Amino acid sequence: MSKETPNLLFSIHEKFSGMSALFRERVCQDCNWSTPTFYRKMRAKEGRGAADKAKQSSFLSSAEKKRIVEIMDEVYNTFWKSAIKFRNPR
Repeated sequence: MSKETPNLLFSIHEKFSGMSALFRERVCQDCNWSTPTFYRKMRAKEGRGAADKAKQSSFLSSAEKKRIVEIMDEVYNTFWKSAIKFRNPR
């Protein structure tokens, strides 16, 4: 009985898609945000002047920025470690 080889391109694409979803879920959980809040904050644009900044209520706090970068590193490192099977096939 032969084992069917998975589609490498599909497998890698699924891995990347999962990484995006995992990142969003982790940020929402750690920052206590809903999914719509995540996307609203993601789409917020930095203002150029003081008047623009006063209008924006969805900027990230320093603590949120720090935690988001930490989550990025954690998700990326998990992804990198799990993708070794693609770099070193058996």
